[in-house]
Amino acid sequence: MHVRVSTRRNKDGTAVRYLQLTHNEWDPTTKTSRPKVLHSFGREDQLDRDAIKRLVASLSRLLDPATALAATAPAELAFVSSRPVGGTLVLDQLWHRAGIDAVMTRLLAGRKLDPRVERVLFALVANRALEPGSKLAAARWVSRRAHIDGLPETSDDACYRAMDWLIEIAPELEREVFWQVATLLDSEVDLLFFDTTSTYFEIDEADDPLARDARGRPALDLPADASTDHDGNEAGTDRVGFRSYGKSKDSRDDLPQVVIGMAVTRAGIPVRVWCWPGNTTDSALIRQAREDMRDWTLARVMWVADRGFSSAQNRRELRRGGGHYIIGEKLRSGSAEATAALSRQGRYQHVRDNLQVKEVRIAEDERFIICYNPEQADRDRALREVMTGKLTTLIADTDRLTPTKRAELRGRISTMPGLNRFLRVTPGGLLRIDKKKINAEANLDGKYLLRCSDPDLSAEDIALGYKQLLEVERGWRDMKTTLELRPVYHRLEDRIRAHVILCWLALLLIRIAETSTGDTWNRLRDDLQELHVGTFQGPAGTFRQRTELTPAQRTILGKLGIDPPKKIIELGPPTTL
Repeated sequence: MHVRVSTRRNKDGTAVRYLQLTHNEWDPTTKTSRPKVLHSFGREDQLDRDAIKRLVASLSRLLDPATALAATAPAELAFVSSRPVGGTLVLDQLWHRAGIDAVMTRLLAGRKLDPRVERVLFALVANRALEPGSKLAAARWVSRRAHIDGLPETSDDACYRAMDWLIEIAPELEREVFWQVATLLDSEVDLLFFDTTSTYFEIDEADDPLARDARGRPALDLPADASTDHDGNEAGTDRVGFRSYGKSKDSRDDLPQVVIGMAVTRAGIPVRVWCWPGNTTDSALIRQAREDMRDWTLARVMWVADRGFSSAQNRRELRRGGGHYIIGEKLRSGSAEATAALSRQGRYQHVRDNLQVKEVRIAEDERFIICYNPEQADRDRALREVMTGKLTTLIADTDRLTPTKRAELRGRISTMPGLNRFLRVTPGGLLRIDKKKINAEANLDGKYLLRCSDPDLSAEDIALGYKQLLEVERGWRDMKTTLELRPVYHRLEDRIRAHVILCWLALLLIRIAETSTGDTWNRLRDDLQELHVGTFQGPAGTFRQRTELTPAQRTILGKLGIDPPKKIIELGPPTTL
């Protein structure tokens, strides 16, 4: 059925157009299609347009509202805007599936807070994963460039209020989210990997010192007469600012920083984060992490950590309650255990193409595993040859120099750790290559030492378990690049802590997406963000319609078990353009 236009010319040569509603019917005799006139609208220049509108309105009542609105003549529609919807759609579904919205809604009950605070927090998390920026930029992103269900717009003030509430509920939220995600992904929590990093702030001065408890939290929150906090930690044991100077893992010791810790499952799912003042050393932090998670009724757990956490006190604490650990040990520490392990003879067991292991027995309650990587050994050897070559060039012909000049050169070399380790100074003050040191280093090429308290794990499982510690390093890398943990646009301690929690929740969602699809978040995000929702306005109202799904988008949604969004996403009343 269509509108046919027929033209007739008057005697004076002017053309007159007539409009007819026709329908093609099949003539079985002639075996052709012939138009049949159902209604004549008359001359086009004398058309009763009001009658046409009444007819269209009458016919539209026979259709559902979305179809009727979408069927409006193109000339009467205005294409207002287009926003990406794929990324926020997937993240929102994972947010719901992980039960984060349910936990927040429950914690909101009875509070005099805007009920949309859960939506605001989701928007901030989605912003970190899709287009990270400041909270002011995130508010503009929500209001102008993103489509978030239930939150057409927001403000930076609403974002800050939501962050303040997030800090209040953080302990319970972290516990609930952990169990929701463990159930969702059937995650194994028998191995928990722990590591720390730091993030610096480009400010001139560190924060003013505050009295803090043993966990680095402000003691000002405690009652004035309290000598311990609720966990039994001594209050006011230290006075330090939150953003303070410390050993930077970003090589920025010249700037104040904070220290961040993270626990990750063997599948790479981050289950919790911590924040400490910037001058906190690594040694005791794993004990605090274990203490914080002891009430989560975890079954037998083995903690995996790097060599910075290998103190005897840490090892004792990790074994309390039947727990165990796999911890790296410094081969160059000169400790009795490291020396004994390296001196033991024995054959290596081939585990992977680039991994061989050998177990040595030194103590009754601990096992030591020497791991050897042939490829890393070649790299260590090549690097050492480069270093010794540079050192040889530097000290060549220095015997002819005066003692003062040699001392000056010795001082310059002492600032070069890679070269200084192979330098020897004779009793007469001459500079020589330390061949004993080179031979000792050659014996360590490609090797690292692990200590484990579990008597049942095989040497292979211990080595492979430790290698999975790279998942934490990958988490830090994604936090600092993809999610842009830094720069942190906050100065208040609670806001900085809330910012870190938002980054953790964003990392949690993208790890769930990666685990379910087997693809990286960068590729998933690129494909998903091509799915847009367009906003159209017409006489009958406003509607939003998504673009057609690409094969890649259908594959991603299928792997995640997410239903494709409806084509017509939203209907609304007419608005003024």
